[in-house]
Amino acid sequence: MKTNFILKISTCLVLLAITTSCNDFLEEKSKSQLSPNSFFKSDGEAQLAVNGVYQIYHNKSLYNDVGLDKFYLHGADEVAANRAEDSDVHSYTFTEASQFILDTYMDLYSVVRNCDLFIESIEKSPNVSGDYRKQAVGELLFLRALAYFHLTNIWGDVPYFRTLLSIDELATIQRTDKNIIRQEMQADLQKAFELLPGSYTGVDLGRATKWAAATLKAKYHMMAGEWQGMLDESVKVINSGQFTLLDDYAEVFNQKDPLKQYNKEIIFVIDFTGKNRVINTLASFRVNNYNPRIARDEPFDMTQLQAFQKALADRNENMTGYGKAIPLPELADKSTWEEGDLRYDKSIVTSYLGFKLRWPYFSKMWNLDQANSSRDNSTNNNIVFRLADLYLMAAEAENELNGPSNAYPFVNKVRERAFEIDKPWSGLTQQEFRLKIRDERKYELSGEGGRKMDLVRWGVLVETVKKTLHRPFNNPQDNIRDRHVLYPLPQQEILLNPRLLDTDPTNNGYR
Repeated sequence: MKTNFILKISTCLVLLAITTSCNDFLEEKSKSQLSPNSFFKSDGEAQLAVNGVYQIYHNKSLYNDVGLDKFYLHGADEVAANRAEDSDVHSYTFTEASQFILDTYMDLYSVVRNCDLFIESIEKSPNVSGDYRKQAVGELLFLRALAYFHLTNIWGDVPYFRTLLSIDELATIQRTDKNIIRQEMQADLQKAFELLPGSYTGVDLGRATKWAAATLKAKYHMMAGEWQGMLDESVKVINSGQFTLLDDYAEVFNQKDPLKQYNKEIIFVIDFTGKNRVINTLASFRVNNYNPRIARDEPFDMTQLQAFQKALADRNENMTGYGKAIPLPELADKSTWEEGDLRYDKSIVTSYLGFKLRWPYFSKMWNLDQANSSRDNSTNNNIVFRLADLYLMAAEAENELNGPSNAYPFVNKVRERAFEIDKPWSGLTQQEFRLKIRDERKYELSGEGGRKMDLVRWGVLVETVKKTLHRPFNNPQDNIRDRHVLYPLPQQEILLNPRLLDTDPTNNGYR
């Protein structure tokens, strides 16, 4: 069993074992004992602390392995495992005692706790130079806002603090209205936008830029249904001149060469490159979920299996993954996609190298290369934000504000790449556009990790799950309820702090 949340964040998991001047901090018990100026004696030490916060996002409960996908992708209408795996997620049988809920909750608050401390420490330290102070504080504001983004999306109203709290304060803290949190995080992201640089090179690739801050701010507006803010921030990034849609959809996701994983469509990633990066020390497990495991899941006889494995080996490839994130039957069926949509063949594969596969897979998300992406040791970055998403967000917001007339250019820009013979939209009513943009997001962003929150914010999660064809080893249709648009606060945290139920004794409907 993991250490409880209060103990974990009070000792600050901060990874500050990475800085020699911070050893004493690991034994501190309350905010009254902290002396920020003693932590950082140089820009380099402050940067190690910032890097430590990025590193928390590499945890398996967040952007590594299944992690956040359990909340954002699985249990909707796109993705499930090819066997009875993670059934509590896919079949909506999880409870407030489920370990995966506690793990993600604690790691997100580890981010918050560390950012609270380091923002104060860096701002007050006379040893950190002015130029680096701006960047470091901007990065920490972004990283904290990203944590609260997930916390409010997954749990709604949650404990909220922006400064380091004592153990006693943490043990009695109540939940704060998510709308208050979102408004304050938007203000922080505006400050981050002003502090952060527009780009990085070399070992600093993977750090948050001002455009990542603007994108996250647009996402906050999106989840709150604030159309004007969503439009303004999306257009700000689109018009920045820093990003462009690639001509080839498949190249957006091509990460076979660890040194060429960044492209002009990518705005922010959690970097797992593992070569020449300051931030990374952990390999990615997430790609395993998209990679097939042919030896166990594909119905080849020994002769076929050996022939297939030889064909793969000739390309320095193999299929030794988990198969835990494959398309559901309807998404895997090409006839359910618009005729001529090139994204299908660049997203989904049902046969490979002439061998028919038992299951469909997301080829755009897999990496079979054995030189840089062997099992449990992949260098695939987790793409968090990319430009096409913002075009679709701008289109949706414009339609909600003013109807489709000025929304067409945004969505049609994405569709230009999706069809060899262009199929632009025109002549739609506002309601027709509203429904079509939902499908457009499904196909453009399939398998990338955002579908479930789209369905939640549109108010259609339950009805969509009920009408989606799932595999026989899952049963979400019978189990899903209205309460499942949010998750329960972890039982362990409620036992430690019963005041978490003061404003909602039902724990988001799970009691």
